Amino acid sequence: MSAVNYMGWLRTKVGSVRVLSPSVGAVIHDHEGRLLLQEKSSGEAWSLPAGGIELGESPQEAIIREVMEETGYAVRVHGILGVFGGMDYRYTYPGGDQVEYVAILFQCKIIDGSGIPTDAETRSIQYFGRHEMPELALPYPKDDLFRAF
Repeated sequence: MSAVNYMGWLRTKVGSVRVLSPSVGAVIHDHEGRLLLQEKSSGEAWSLPAGGIELGESPQEAIIREVMEETGYAVRVHGILGVFGGMDYRYTYPGGDQVEYVAILFQCKIIDGSGIPTDAETRSIQYFGRHEMPELALPYPKDDLFRAF
């Protein structure tokens, strides 16, 4: 069962109440130290390339898959920058579904790819400097996002 099917199944059981979601996010910098962000196609917010861990999938496999889907880039994982969660990582989707994320942030490096997203979740991708980036859907500390560069 994939995460989409699992989450869909779970929602049939619990409705839109808050559920805990293990997830991953990618911190990717260009040669100038700018951070790669994804603009969601729903227009709700900007975020790191990120997503849920599917059943049977390791966190490292999940981040490699999510980055490819959302950015069109293949990446190599270089390490864990941090693990985040709690009240500040609660999110309500436009349809009313509530989630509380436990997110593992990975430092990643692009090794190949087109830069063309392969899913419908992404409107655009863009690099931002520390002082020019938009507010993110989740409040990752900027010091952590830019520490690895």
